[in-house]
Amino acid sequence: MVHRSGFVNIVGNPNVGKSTLMNALVGERLSIITSKAQTTRHRIMGIVNGEDFQMVYSDTPGVLSPNYQLQRQMLEFSRSALVDADVLLYVTEPQDTIDRNPDFIEKVKKMSSAGTRVFLIINKIDLTTQETLESLVSFWHTQLPDATIFPISAQERFGISQLFDAIKDALPVGPPFFPKDQLTDKPARFFVNEIIREKILQNYDKEIPYSVEVEVESFKEEDKLIRIDAVIYCERDSQKGIIIGKAGSALKRVGSQARKDIEEFFQKQVFLQLFVKVDKDWRSNTNRLKHYGYDLS
Repeated sequence: MVHRSGFVNIVGNPNVGKSTLMNALVGERLSIITSKAQTTRHRIMGIVNGEDFQMVYSDTPGVLSPNYQLQRQMLEFSRSALVDADVLLYVTEPQDTIDRNPDFIEKVKKMSSAGTRVFLIINKIDLTTQETLESLVSFWHTQLPDATIFPISAQERFGISQLFDAIKDALPVGPPFFPKDQLTDKPARFFVNEIIREKILQNYDKEIPYSVEVEVESFKEEDKLIRIDAVIYCERDSQKGIIIGKAGSALKRVGSQARKDIEEFFQKQVFLQLFVKVDKDWRSNTNRLKHYGYDLS
């Protein structure tokens, strides 16, 4: 039996649906999905196994022009995905424009012409017309002539099975990179952090969601219960007050929503305690970014 195995890396501009696509292909909810841009901060792996294949998917932060150290580190995660891809999924959508990141497109074009399998994904086609879609397909053929184009809707799961089969066929022949029962390269605590951060993105506006980081201080798993203590770090005292809310109401809402999703993720009852602390200007502090896991070295 021929076994195929490889790295399938997902890149593209912010808010084009990369995380939704990753979760649809993996069949598990591993990446944050919200309507806000720049929700993915790390490179997150999801592993799909079959008898004769192993697909190692990577969701990456949206490609952007960085304004502070955290965003520069996020951009490095995206660039690293161009280095080790066996199959590269470049995700776009009908409102996306090539001038948002022309340098990144040039890198993708060079990979494609050098032999890396590049699939150009036009996502959210349920939100456009057939005429517009045909125009987009023609446009992307001129920009990435060596790429294979897949119009899909990750949200509606339209075209996902065809894309999955094409990725499988494009993988190189080889043994698996990870044990066949492994789902991701991230530890349990990472997904607790991400679930809490997702609820912050959903419950707060403006700069608050982008100014916070979450860290699990304690994760104790018992037979029927997981006890978790987590800290939400923000950059200023004024943000701390907003996150907590009047009489703690806002923080309680985040905690309640996060606890339900964590219980669903681990299939266990969860006792979750949240705390809020100030870590001044952490997004621009290299040492603090390393502490929170934003380090490629």
